[in-house]
Amino acid sequence: MPASFQEIELAFEWVSMSGGLGDYAAFLCRRTGKIYHYAEHGDAAEFNDELPDDIEDKEKYLAIPNKRELDLGKPLVLDFARQYLPDDFDEIRYIFSRKGAYRKFRAFLARRHAIDCWYKFENEATERALRNWCEMNAITLADDR
Repeated sequence: MPASFQEIELAFEWVSMSGGLGDYAAFLCRRTGKIYHYAEHGDAAEFNDELPDDIEDKEKYLAIPNKRELDLGKPLVLDFARQYLPDDFDEIRYIFSRKGAYRKFRAFLARRHAIDCWYKFENEATERALRNWCEMNAITLADDR
């Protein structure tokens, strides 16, 4: 059964909200294309779907990856810096060696007038990585272009 790429993207964003800590999860049913959302605790737990009893069946359900699993965290930032801000690469690498990196990175981008460029780069890389993940997992997309 084909799955919706748009729903996979939304589930990816859901899973990535926890910062890779595993507090949020989403699973794609390979047979129906339905996505199930789960939050360990907190306010988001009220949005939990009732998970099927066999959710751990890897043949039937596939866990939606987060940003880190697709190398869309620090490695992506450094790729962006190499391509678009090569003179600032060392400073950006230093920013990501400390706490609060993304907040400081966005402030840095604002000073360089590069926020829009970063978001475009990040969105394109995310879509590419998710489509590759779908292909690697033999997921047929209903709304593929």
